[in-house]
Amino acid sequence: MQLSDVAEVAEIERSVYAAPWSEGNFVDSLMAGYCAWVLRTDGRAAPLIGYFVLMAAVDEAHLLNLSIASAWQAQGHGLFLLRKATGLAVDHHATSVILEVRPSNSRALAIYRRFGFHDHGLRRRYYPASAQDQQSREDAIVMRLPL
Repeated sequence: MQLSDVAEVAEIERSVYAAPWSEGNFVDSLMAGYCAWVLRTDGRAAPLIGYFVLMAAVDEAHLLNLSIASAWQAQGHGLFLLRKATGLAVDHHATSVILEVRPSNSRALAIYRRFGFHDHGLRRRYYPASAQDQQSREDAIVMRLPL
């Protein structure tokens, strides 16, 4: 992911999440040096399919965001990006990958569990219900994948 991708990434983000990351969140991730990748159909000018942001720490990687545009979901692109993200975690000598996911996101939960992630904990009231309703909150399931 490059700065020139951020507007398109944020557009997908807004279309798939009730409480999306802002363009600033993506820019901050890039400036912090996080591993951020985009997936396109064919080349730089092609439509964006999806993206992920991975923060590698001492011995653990945190998958901060992984999203696929609605039109491209259920075609294996999420698994492709998940394999890429975990491969980068291995390259950074991480021994595990963690992530948070909404309990209501059954599609993502199924993908993560099929990939080998296991429930590791629960963060109470972690996610805002929506960008407009910051008071209502949803828990996050913390998942972990040993590498």
